This record gives sequence, structure tokens and C-alpha cells, in this order.
Amino acid sequence: MSTATVPGVTTRDHEDDHGWPRLVEAVRASGQYDTLTKAEQVTRTVLAALGAHVIGDERVDLARALPEEAARLIASQIPATHRLTAARFVDEVASRTPGATPATARWDVSSVLSALPPLIGDDLVTRILTQLPPGYALLFGRADLSPAA
Repeated sequence: MSTATVPGVTTRDHEDDHGWPRLVEAVRASGQYDTLTKAEQVTRTVLAALGAHVIGDERVDLARALPEEAARLIASQIPATHRLTAARFVDEVASRTPGATPATARWDVSSVLSALPPLIGDDLVTRILTQLPPGYALLFGRADLSPAA
């Protein structure tokens, strides 16, 4: 067994964890990427960015709900000191992705985040959205019903 860097999260070390390939395939299908390699790169980039912005119990529960490789990506991030708007989050992902534009980064973010609800459950998605600034719901494939600020 190995311990991730999120307190209270222990990840499993075993070869029978097929959750990561299923997640990457879901992202590939959602984003209509030509290759699994591209889908995996996008998944890693977006989950690493998300890991810095989800904190507290939601971060621990997110890491626990995800496949081991995804949990490591979430757990290995240092929590951000300030919350980013959804648009700034997309910009951050664009800055981490060679050749990305704001439009392609938004596509990448939406492709990954919309693949998460079936894995982590709607209740956890709701809890995560509650702690993030308005605008993230659309990235998770949900209607954003929060009042305009």
C-alpha cells in the first residue's frame, strides 16, 4: 500500500484496477479525441489542475472515489491559495497544455469534468460545486442555476 498526500486518503497498489483506463476511455469518447494517448494527457492535466482547487473533505472524498491513478493526481497537488473563477481555471489548464487555446482548453476541461459524475456520484459533484466559484457547473455538464453575481 502507498499513501497519497491528502490526509486520510490511502490509495491501492494492485494491478487489477481498471478504473483509470475506463476513465480515460470515457474522456476520449466525451471529447472525441483521436487517441487514448491524447485523452490520457488531457485527463492528467485537468485532474492536476482540479486537485489544487478542491479542498477539505471534498478533496479527500474525490480522491477516494476516483481510480488510483486519478486519486494520485488529485492528492499530489498543493492546494491553491485563492479560488479561480471557472474562466480562469480554463485559462490555467490552457497554460499547462502546449498549443492550447482558451476554446480547446474549455473543451478539454469539460471533457474530463463531465466524465466524473458517473464515477464520483452526483452528491459529491454538488458538494464540490458548492465550494467552487459560480460557473464550474457547466464544466461538469450541469446547468448553472446559481444567481448572477
